[in-house]
Amino acid sequence: MQRQIPRPAKILELARFKKPELNGRKRRLDDALTIHDLRVIAKRRTPRAVFDYTDGAAEGELSLARARQAFQDVEFHPSILRSVPEVDTSTTVFGGPSALPFGIAPTGFTRLMQTEGETAGAGAAGAAGIPFTLSTLGTASIETVKAANPTGRNWFQLYVMRDREISYGLTRRAAEAGFDTLFFTVDTPVAGARLRDKRNGFSIPPQLTPSTVLDTLPRPWWWWDFLTTPKLEFASLTSTGGTVGELLDSAMDPTIGFDDLAVIREMWPGKLVVKGVQTVEDARKLAGLGVDGIVLSNHGGRQLDRAPVPFHLLPRVVREVGADLEVAVDTGIMHGADIVAAVALGARFTLVGRAYLYGLMAGGREGVDRAVAILTDQIVRTMKLLQVSSLEELTPRHVTQLTRTTRVETSDQLV
Repeated sequence: MQRQIPRPAKILELARFKKPELNGRKRRLDDALTIHDLRVIAKRRTPRAVFDYTDGAAEGELSLARARQAFQDVEFHPSILRSVPEVDTSTTVFGGPSALPFGIAPTGFTRLMQTEGETAGAGAAGAAGIPFTLSTLGTASIETVKAANPTGRNWFQLYVMRDREISYGLTRRAAEAGFDTLFFTVDTPVAGARLRDKRNGFSIPPQLTPSTVLDTLPRPWWWWDFLTTPKLEFASLTSTGGTVGELLDSAMDPTIGFDDLAVIREMWPGKLVVKGVQTVEDARKLAGLGVDGIVLSNHGGRQLDRAPVPFHLLPRVVREVGADLEVAVDTGIMHGADIVAAVALGARFTLVGRAYLYGLMAGGREGVDRAVAILTDQIVRTMKLLQVSSLEELTPRHVTQLTRTTRVETSDQLV
């Protein structure tokens, strides 16, 4: 083969120099192509105790690991030779629209992760046309979230507290502020054993100890934000101090029952959804009690370790109650393809928690926008590769759930 010395002009034709991005936040967010990339950035920029509070789960963290693995073990079955130049990702859920088949899940103590907290999440949700859910243990008030997302859909996640009047007051405030859906949460009678928090000595608010000071040195911006912004205020707690588990145990009531659900149903004028359903039997029972929907959830693996995997439970629940209730699912979602798989198996909607928080920790409001954009791109691409043009075209024939474990059914479970 004849060779020649390349001419400088030819080399210049191949050279493509990207204009340097001087904004460090934008540069690192643009480089994040997946939620896992945002997680890496978040870990680098956030004190260990705070990152571990977000990233961790209960005890051996088996519930979380299994939930994520369940989505990774999906096998898709694409169609061929169908024209799909555009896809429609919009849906309706709990009586209203959403531009995408996912919303932002309720998360507690959110301003600890990054000081913009729920304001960033609500604003990003409003801009994307998706719902935002405020937690009872959120660090922004109901009214603040409404101001951040004045024309979008806001939902409220309710814990039934030992002092019932606190819960009733929050329910009334959410209704008055125009929140359209209430998540009555049933999986937190007591706090799960979150061992990372105990090992890190994580408390609310964070305390300056020798270990936290050492951990802070490479992340001074986090403490600067924390110390120079307004004091953390909670939607329900009037006092703080101690571990998250201690706070939850002091506030939550293990005697919560169906009577409490009936009281809230009577008080709440909007859609009532029960969050934390983990068995087919309970889903059946709720279908006859006047609720509008359920969320299959094991609380992100943060409560009972070895709890059922919501995604595995989804097809059976939809077969049993899908005609009577709208079924949503959370826990373990880290990719837009996870959301597509859930919709194909009958989920009306999905909720993302950690995926949103990784974006928040990586870059505040811009980081949340980036997380939403990443998931959106993945949803659109997956739908086009499956060759479906709308969410309604997704069916169980598009998905096989592969399993690494074999369920051994007892006679009591065969119902």
